[in-house]
Amino acid sequence: FSVRLHSTHLSDDQITSKSKQQQKQTKKLLSIHYISSIMANTNLHGEDLIRHCGLNDKGKAVEQMDNQSFHRLIAVKLASHGFDVPHSTNGHREAENQVMQLASDLFRRYAEQSRLLTGHLNPPDRRIQDFLDDALSTTGVSIALPTNAINMDRYGMARKLSLPEDPSFDEFHNSENSSYKLCNGVLHNPFNDRRTTKGVFHIADYGLPVPADKIKVPLITYAKLLEAALQPPEDLNLLPYTSQWNNPVESMVSLMLRPLVCPEVPGVSPEKRLEVRFFVPGGCVSNLDFVESIFGNAGDPSLPENDAGIDTNHWTGTSGCVILAPHIRKLKKKDVGLPHISEATEEQKKTGMCWENEDELYNGGTPFKITLRDKRGIMVTILADNYFGYCKKEVKTQIGLSANIFGLAEEEHAGGAVAFKSYSLGTHFYPDEAIVGSSHTYEEALTLLGNTVIVHPTGYATDKKYNTIHILPEDIEVDLTAQAATWTKDGVQQSLRILPGHEYLHPSGYKIRLQKHPASTAYKLIGTAGEGTYCHKPSTVSGGGKSEISKSMNDAVIYGAIYISDFETDMKMVRDIIERDYSNCFKSEYAKLQARSPSRKILSMDRSLGSVVKLLTPKNEYTKEHLNFIESIPYRISSIVFAIKRFYKPTWREDWQSHFSVDIVNGAKGHELKLDGRKLAGSYLRVGHDHINGGWRTFKLRQDFISADKVQMEDDITASVVVPRERIKGLPTEYSMHPSLKISQNCEWRLFQRPDDAIYPGFDKQTEDDLAGEQIFVSNFKPIYEEEMKDLSERVDFFEIFTDPMKKHMHRCLKEGGVNMCSAKPRIWHGEITKNPRYLQVRPDVARPRDKYLAQLGTRLYRKLPATDPCVFPVASVIGGRRNNPPDEINGVKILPLCVFNPIHYQEIPELFIDYVCSVTGKSPSTTGAGSEGALTKGPFNAINATADLNNALVSMILTGYGGFSSAAGYIGPNYKVDHDISLLIPEVWCRMTPEERSPENLIKNGALEKLDDFEMDTPEGGKRTVLASRLGYRITDKFVSHYFGRIFDNPCAAINEEMLKPEVQSLEVFADGVDNLVEAERKSALNYFKDGTIKYACPLLKIILHVMAYGNYEGKQLDDPEIRAMFTRDAVLKSDWYKKRLVTKQQRDIVLGMRNIKALEDFLGRPGYQVEATRLGIHQRLVDAERELARVSSDSYLDDLVGTLGADPIVDDEE
Repeated sequence: FSVRLHSTHLSDDQITSKSKQQQKQTKKLLSIHYISSIMANTNLHGEDLIRHCGLNDKGKAVEQMDNQSFHRLIAVKLASHGFDVPHSTNGHREAENQVMQLASDLFRRYAEQSRLLTGHLNPPDRRIQDFLDDALSTTGVSIALPTNAINMDRYGMARKLSLPEDPSFDEFHNSENSSYKLCNGVLHNPFNDRRTTKGVFHIADYGLPVPADKIKVPLITYAKLLEAALQPPEDLNLLPYTSQWNNPVESMVSLMLRPLVCPEVPGVSPEKRLEVRFFVPGGCVSNLDFVESIFGNAGDPSLPENDAGIDTNHWTGTSGCVILAPHIRKLKKKDVGLPHISEATEEQKKTGMCWENEDELYNGGTPFKITLRDKRGIMVTILADNYFGYCKKEVKTQIGLSANIFGLAEEEHAGGAVAFKSYSLGTHFYPDEAIVGSSHTYEEALTLLGNTVIVHPTGYATDKKYNTIHILPEDIEVDLTAQAATWTKDGVQQSLRILPGHEYLHPSGYKIRLQKHPASTAYKLIGTAGEGTYCHKPSTVSGGGKSEISKSMNDAVIYGAIYISDFETDMKMVRDIIERDYSNCFKSEYAKLQARSPSRKILSMDRSLGSVVKLLTPKNEYTKEHLNFIESIPYRISSIVFAIKRFYKPTWREDWQSHFSVDIVNGAKGHELKLDGRKLAGSYLRVGHDHINGGWRTFKLRQDFISADKVQMEDDITASVVVPRERIKGLPTEYSMHPSLKISQNCEWRLFQRPDDAIYPGFDKQTEDDLAGEQIFVSNFKPIYEEEMKDLSERVDFFEIFTDPMKKHMHRCLKEGGVNMCSAKPRIWHGEITKNPRYLQVRPDVARPRDKYLAQLGTRLYRKLPATDPCVFPVASVIGGRRNNPPDEINGVKILPLCVFNPIHYQEIPELFIDYVCSVTGKSPSTTGAGSEGALTKGPFNAINATADLNNALVSMILTGYGGFSSAAGYIGPNYKVDHDISLLIPEVWCRMTPEERSPENLIKNGALEKLDDFEMDTPEGGKRTVLASRLGYRITDKFVSHYFGRIFDNPCAAINEEMLKPEVQSLEVFADGVDNLVEAERKSALNYFKDGTIKYACPLLKIILHVMAYGNYEGKQLDDPEIRAMFTRDAVLKSDWYKKRLVTKQQRDIVLGMRNIKALEDFLGRPGYQVEATRLGIHQRLVDAERELARVSSDSYLDDLVGTLGADPIVDDEE
């Protein structure tokens, strides 16, 4: 058999074993080293998925093999690299020692072959080495990538290597990291507790232009830094796994990733990925554990099945390399080729790229990263710090470059979720046409779902994958009192008992479930829509709500009593409402459109709770008399009506009032409403803090409100693609307003979460549940030893507040001993509790596959999609996030106010992109800086001129026609601290709005959005200054609040009051200062594009925006000039020469890539001894496909196919 352990492609006849006996005895041991093809596909299952990212098909973190097998694998790997592997002292591993002895000649033979092949690189390393040879050819510095680095070719190996093999040692420490073995995972605390964004990004003066917000570095300096980076000191190169061996291993370790760049568009194009190689010192192997946990392990780069160069259907043609080298922070400026200050340019003096004192350290000895890249799409980056966030963000940078080179795609700093509106149905569900429509039938649903369901004789079906999901006929009714669903089959009524934990689907995709109230013993019926609303949150600053948009609001809901003022008086008002005749509530033109008579009594079983809520909510269809009646009802009274409807039982008949009461308190009637002696629980939500007494502002939710079901789609690193709407099959009319649509996908398997609130025991339920799970990766937490864990678990005021999972975890820690962690105990860093505790959370849609499956099933039925067709969720709305702060002072440094936005703003494209170019933000605990985060919030992560990203984003927004909304986090005005309360509410509001209601044009027309205008302000000198408030665009009004927030709150105008809607009412001076600060930051950001010359790479529309930002006008015209405004329309863009050039650029790049792919496949077929491999991998068919693809992209019709897409940004002029 072939031993594929070496760093090159070797044919089957190039390696032989010593003897058949050796083969037989070592075959089982070495076979675990083989790897199945991962290639580019993330649609992995079973063992392949576990090997790729350590997750099984149920989304649970698991290990592919037991500890013993992993230790065998590591022993084989180290021995095959020529290292001295000591014999095991454990008796049960005697057989392994024997095998290792028998295989010793084989390992020596391999080591000898490796020496003979010194300098021969695997395919991705060869591509990177060729680039370095070319780029650094003028420096005189010879760089060679490591050929003997230990490759992490399966998920989990890096984690094993990050801690001592000896089970009696639970921790490892070196100059850069402290690692601890926990009973349920690992804790890694790097030297620095966070990344910095100031002066961190250095770029070699080579290839593409260096943006003004980055530091330009001489090419010779980059070469010398790279040379040093690849020579780590011995102590840093020591592999923790071997730290207790007599002869510890000192070696660099490596990893290959294949991150997503462009999502698949079913029926149009496959997903596209780049290749990224990591090289780190052995002592920093925990960084590879981190990045492979997020992006997955792409296997052994030496094996042809993992070679991106012949994965012609999925490769973008771009390659990346990341070298972790914290030790180079100690290098001196003089030693890396920087000039003396007397010989330096003015720019070098300003950026510190020179020295005056011979002992000056490069970058002052602080963390930095430096990169080398050009238009070929190859980038080699050195990271001079091992804080984990740098590694993740560098992959983000690599994805961004690849997307810009490949075209069609964007890498976005975004969050996002599909939200499915949900309602409390009370005790009864009736298939009202207004809810489920009239065009879906049970028989049609069975045809669509085919053999994915089991059909029962009584006339309903059960899903085969999840037997708790059922599809019922269109005439289904559900009665909570009877705990039954009923329908008719062949004229006979059928019945099915409804159970908690089960979902019952109407053929329209509408979902019904039975759910216990969190604060009482009562159950209720929940209804959830079949079609969701994908809320996309791009260009969202740190702390702006990227994660919160996809979090359930359930954890934020507070449960309390339902209050009544005076029992007799209020109950009389309630009875009047219940007994009122509503026959004539509709205007005549709407009355005839009603499927059911409006005369139905409020307590009739023919009227649902949702119907009652709608009846008492203002709508344009109602008569003036009915609207006046609704207006006269106090909020507390409508809340009581809804509560009575929710709990009403038919057996009460007209005697419903006797079931409701209040207690007698001190001889007087109380105010807490009770049902049959039991206190009723209302749901309340926090909306900020009271600025006077500091308490929470809580408001009652509507009786029929239930938090939306959500499927997370994004959180931080997003790959997206824009395609014409008609190319996506099976979409409903909800998307007809958008001629092109965006498809976005998360690039990560796990999310690097910062659980700010976990420091309060019991508050962050999700984090406590996650950290009590298995195979966790945590950072910046305090290592807790047995004595302290015992103390914490015995402190009732601390321990008893935790959720059950964390309590069980702490008890487990006591039982198993050793070092562990607690969710409420971050590490102490520089004498203070860190504000940046972190852990890797399995992506929620991966961790809860049933939820995603159910969401897709409901959507499939709603859209009438066959089970064999893909179910795509395009973006429906764009809602960015901004973090605001009041005036403040930290360590004597004044923080300028930035609190000018009300809860939701809308900006037309020019104003929106003024905001996007600058991306100003308030304070955030994620980084050490505050202020502008650069274009599209990607300043610290963009390795090329930001005009490429901005051009792409601008074209994307115009082609799709999405409205540019944004939400506020942190503060609204100087007085209202809202944290992420608004961020949580956004998807709840948006999914309860129709596409027409979300239309900015309609919102403006109906007075739900108001435009802000510039105004004059007195100056201290007695003059006037203009405050450019028009930059803020439009903001929501009280009409928006009463109408749309009224679908959530009983009293929406109290929750979102006038001071929040108009922050200038809180303080006009702070508001004006905030606008001035914003405009000044925007001006400075724009001037950089003129300073570094990258203004010439901006598309014409972006040039207009940048000129206005920097100089207040464009060719003497203001931004509101009709001629300028007309240029920002879709038709104008499609007809423009610059857009057509983008399409031609994309075609030209695809032709070049296609020719490169064909050559790679032909070269592979021409290799001697590779015939079997070529057949196994289907290379001949790949070549046929590649030739067909080249013909397609070379045709004139391909340009027509590209219309409505992003094409590709030229990045720089052709001559450059």
